[in-house]
Amino acid sequence: MNPSANGWINKLLKTLENSNTLEEASNNAFYLALRESGFIYGNNVTIVENLLDKKDFTNEEICKTNLFLSLYFAYKKLDNSENFIDSIIEFYTQIEEYKTSYFKELLGEKKSTGLLEKIIHKRVLIEDNLISKSFNYFITNALLYIDVLAYKHYLRNKTITVNYIKNLESALETIVLCVLNAKQTKSEYDTSLIKLFEQSLRYQKKYNITYSQAISFIKSEFETQYIIDMACMATWTDASIDTKEHDFLNQLGTDLQLEQQTVNEAKASISLFFNTYKDQIVLLGSKNIVKTFYDNSSKMVSKLISRNSKRLYKELGESKELVMLISQSTVRDLSEEEQKKVQSQLLDIFKSIPSLAIFILPGGALLLPLVIKFIPKLLPSAFDDNRIEED
Repeated sequence: MNPSANGWINKLLKTLENSNTLEEASNNAFYLALRESGFIYGNNVTIVENLLDKKDFTNEEICKTNLFLSLYFAYKKLDNSENFIDSIIEFYTQIEEYKTSYFKELLGEKKSTGLLEKIIHKRVLIEDNLISKSFNYFITNALLYIDVLAYKHYLRNKTITVNYIKNLESALETIVLCVLNAKQTKSEYDTSLIKLFEQSLRYQKKYNITYSQAISFIKSEFETQYIIDMACMATWTDASIDTKEHDFLNQLGTDLQLEQQTVNEAKASISLFFNTYKDQIVLLGSKNIVKTFYDNSSKMVSKLISRNSKRLYKELGESKELVMLISQSTVRDLSEEEQKKVQSQLLDIFKSIPSLAIFILPGGALLLPLVIKFIPKLLPSAFDDNRIEED
């Protein structure tokens, strides 16, 4: 299954037909599995319940899969009365009809798995202003579990109002800001977290509600669990939660009517997660924006190259000049004219491979140097004498 190609939902549904894992899991066990996967924290590192081997999935692809599985699990537990795909699309339609959104134009299409794939893709990715959009493209939405909570509400009530999501988002934002304001000094992590939260909000207007109002908006068991987990995420800095933050979390747990054991488990969970996966979480890095963009672009290009290696190798084999220039680029800098030739011929090849279409979009040429970096791995060893084989 490739979550970046058309038809991945049908393939995943076929896989689920042969597995009883979701049907047998309890609501609480599934939530804990979501937390362990990183979905709750907005940093997806594994697929929930290890239902699939993530293989070479990107963070975005894992996130898309986890969001779909979360919605599917909610549907199976609460309502089997209508078609699952129709149910999800109707849910998103009801949410988005209240405002102009960046994927509202999709909702006029015929209900299908293809349409749902487009909706999930748009929902997972954060899109910001044009200048920073190319950098933010690789940061997935940190508040996607709110979609799951809202979908559960929709299934129970057969309708969903925009106020439900507005209230939940504003409550979460208020509590997270209260957590961060309790700190004496803010780290780079805190600043990055605030920015990520703000970008992830579906409704960007700040409502400036009080802490007491925020608590009053949180009612269900999994809403309270989610809030305490996100509060713990906000307190966690440099693998430590100081005394003031412990006190705040304990008071928050009391206000949410949670048992102290639940609060302690939430603290332990975020500490374990971030210590285990700190090297994989972009948010925790102190890299500048260009370095982050380059690193994430490299991962994306590497995966695209590996997934299309056979077809790409065939296409390269039919272009002797391009192969010669790429092989020479491994030992010397190409001239400006040679670079233009490589770019032009690569773009022609990409037109014949649908999943590499990103490189022929406006701005896609920025990624071509990265493509050239990875393509030598496809060439015969004679063209790449200095290459060291990886295990």
